[in-house]
Amino acid sequence: MSLTRRDFLLSSALLPFSVTAGETRYRVGITTNTRGGWEDDVFLSFREAREAGFRHVESFVHYFTGYFDRPEELRKKIDEIGVRFVTISNGGPLEMHFEDPAQHEKLLEDHMRLVGFIKKFGCTHLKINLGPRRPAGTTDEDLEHMARVLTELGRRVSAEGLKLGVHAHMWSQFENRREIDHIMGHTPAEHVAFVLDTGQITLAGIDPVTLARELGHRIIEFHLKDTKPEHRGGAKQRMERPDVMKNPPFFELGKGGVDFPGLKAHLDGIQWKGWLTVELDSSPFRPPKESARISKQYMEQQLGITVGG
Repeated sequence: MSLTRRDFLLSSALLPFSVTAGETRYRVGITTNTRGGWEDDVFLSFREAREAGFRHVESFVHYFTGYFDRPEELRKKIDEIGVRFVTISNGGPLEMHFEDPAQHEKLLEDHMRLVGFIKKFGCTHLKINLGPRRPAGTTDEDLEHMARVLTELGRRVSAEGLKLGVHAHMWSQFENRREIDHIMGHTPAEHVAFVLDTGQITLAGIDPVTLARELGHRIIEFHLKDTKPEHRGGAKQRMERPDVMKNPPFFELGKGGVDFPGLKAHLDGIQWKGWLTVELDSSPFRPPKESARISKQYMEQQLGITVGG
């Protein structure tokens, strides 16, 4: 299947990638693998996120592979803490070479096993990254292979009653506007949705509000983090991967690089419903729990979004 950019932008605006009617429009969570205190103890991160006022958490599969055959033990742990999952993302040790057809069968097997696991916790979508970026970048041939396997994965995820959301991420196979346009234009909108990360999209040279307007309801989840004010509207130059504990590119909400009021005004205007997941890759200047509280306060006081619901 091959669509023009205009075709997929028009069609995506009509698709119901939103939570069930009657639910709170904005469901708020937090990703808790923040370096600087949360990265090594997932249950500590859940407890402190709960203490900061969050009730839903997003995490990564490598923390939970030991629970795949005993999910009831994980359920007990999160029940005791008082949190629920937004979703559990892919990553190592799953197969992540979306660009390599020789790995596609293993990739599909690994990801569908993860789907079966997260269904047990009431998750309604699988958010995925597309693997580390190679030195030569992502070629047109890579994009063709990636679109093909994403289409098949999306169909299988849909058959399980969940939705698939692909996450554009700096320094990954799926990073910039060319790659976003190709994947969104060469996958079926009913099976492959998008996770818009405000920080990653800004560093990729894209205005996240503009991209949100263009993709509309094809966006299933937002990751919310801020950037330096000089990156507002999209960074002018690509940044090589920094040391996030010495030179962090991402910040708590309110730093000034992302137009969050403008983003919310757009989402209000199109009646978008879904997950707003606060995220911070690293917190070198203060404990992660304090960073979480800063972003929570911004969402509640500046955006009028209740976090603890």
